[in-house]
Amino acid sequence: MTDSIKAVTPKDAAAMILLRDPDDPKVFWVKRSMKLSFMGGWQAFPGGQRDAGDYAVPVLNCDDAEAAAMRVCAIREVFEEVGVLIARGVEKLSAERLRLLREDFNDGRIGFAAMLEQEGLLIDAALLIEAPRWVTPASSPKRFNTFFFAAWLPDCLDGPQPADVIPGELESGEWLRPREAIGKWRRGEILIAPPILRPLQEMMNGVTGFTERLQRAMNAERDVHLRLEFRYGIVMCSLRTPTQPPATHTNCFIIGGEETVVVDPGSPDEDEQEKLDHLLAELQSEGRQLREIIITHLHPDHIGGVNHLAEKYKLPVAAHRLTAEAIADSVKVDRLIEDNEVIELKGAPDDPDINFRLRALWSPGHARGHLSFYEERTGSLLTGDCIVGMGTVVIAPPEGNMVDYLASLHRLLELPRLSAIFPAHGQVVVDARSKIQEYIRHRHEREGLIVNVLTAHPQSIPDIVKTVYTDVPESRHQLAALSVLAHLEKLEAEGRVQRDGELFALV
Repeated sequence: MTDSIKAVTPKDAAAMILLRDPDDPKVFWVKRSMKLSFMGGWQAFPGGQRDAGDYAVPVLNCDDAEAAAMRVCAIREVFEEVGVLIARGVEKLSAERLRLLREDFNDGRIGFAAMLEQEGLLIDAALLIEAPRWVTPASSPKRFNTFFFAAWLPDCLDGPQPADVIPGELESGEWLRPREAIGKWRRGEILIAPPILRPLQEMMNGVTGFTERLQRAMNAERDVHLRLEFRYGIVMCSLRTPTQPPATHTNCFIIGGEETVVVDPGSPDEDEQEKLDHLLAELQSEGRQLREIIITHLHPDHIGGVNHLAEKYKLPVAAHRLTAEAIADSVKVDRLIEDNEVIELKGAPDDPDINFRLRALWSPGHARGHLSFYEERTGSLLTGDCIVGMGTVVIAPPEGNMVDYLASLHRLLELPRLSAIFPAHGQVVVDARSKIQEYIRHRHEREGLIVNVLTAHPQSIPDIVKTVYTDVPESRHQLAALSVLAHLEKLEAEGRVQRDGELFALV
């Protein structure tokens, strides 16, 4: 359980699938900066949000104002981020002139519409190939209604326009063949979201007509956001669950290749279970066989769909001993997972070098029997509720224990080759070590504030919450009180705090 997010309304955005070399097609992608709060460190196509000024740019061969504005948005963004300008008349401009125009535009010395008019350039919808639109899933902390377009790299006066990323919001950019991009993904070197992955997969079968094939593939799926395979062999299915408000979803993970395990099918809702069933059927049709269900810990938003799945697919259930004991009245656990146990899963049938090794890591603190899982080949860490993709984790005694929790965080921080965190709530985190360090720092800062409050005189937990948790709405003070209690129990165990009834004081 976590202090999570509310569903948000998607913002309009556009992205450009930039292509070159028709005889040996290559695509240009960028790596987003680690500093970005949304999908920092991920591979993406150039793009961004629509601006009000996009409506002011005339567009040839497009009579619909909304459609025209989204095409302008895509062209403006790819010029801003990559320096490529897709417009009629651009062949008359030199590469140096385009560089100077981009500099003036990015520095705010000229607007996009004014720049086009000044240079005698025209935006033509015929230069773009419309690709399917993608809407970020409802469980995401930020959502975008993204219009995708494809275009061939235009020439300028000096030949093909150069594509260049200026470090800032983006770290880098590169041209590569679609097959090369998919290879990086399969080897676990990068993370890609479905709107990037799916076009690349379709382009592997040829660039001509790939948008039509992509649209047909999407239409064949009941829910285009059901399968989120950010890293090969780690499929995420975000399901609505009875989690702690204002959270709404729990991420269920299906891990492996030929052999797979299902981690935390948490939804008790029949419609949500049907979504997961649909996804599992799709994976089975690809030759993936389900081996067992794994539970990270005992909370209802992680075990709500276990019985349904176990009965439907005749799957055994595995968990830590403490979890198995706690849920014995509601879920039968068939196998106990020991700390440091390695679960080996056969990987890709066409690549013997790809297999999966899930190392179970006992990580108590949020729950006594909590398990995290470290995929050793790629350095991917499934953290359950030990670390989440937004906010912080509630440590609620007696099940929660702050001493254990900090020890678990330090243990996870020491993992080798740690590359990404796959949490039970929120988005995947690429900068894994920084996230864990942030969590440790946050807990020490909270503890320091609590100690400071107690220096004046003994305090009750509600009084401490009012003073320390000024950044938390009053509606969530009950949860904050549990975290304060966890901190106080830690300080008490260390001999730094003593209690007298409902009051706590420094020793």
